[in-house]
Amino acid sequence: MAKTANMYIRIDPQIKSDVEAVYAQYGMSITDAINIFLYTSRNVGGLPFDLRSPVPNAETIEAIEEVKRMKADPSVGKAYTDVDQMMQELLA
Repeated sequence: MAKTANMYIRIDPQIKSDVEAVYAQYGMSITDAINIFLYTSRNVGGLPFDLRSPVPNAETIEAIEEVKRMKADPSVGKAYTDVDQMMQELLA
């Protein structure tokens, strides 16, 4: 299908530069990416992604709560300030 319609958009120059670099990794231009977005929007009948905030699963929620408990009371568990130190202890 011939591409004959033009669209003009205003975008923050830094965002444009950033996404050009992202799409260039895939050999695509911003125009290519916008076309993919529009085709996919048409095919799914709406936005091709979910706008809801991500909801962590139960395991992640428990891990977050565990960190909060450890911060509030360091005797609850061992906290590390260095990943290498933690890995040394885990592998020992």
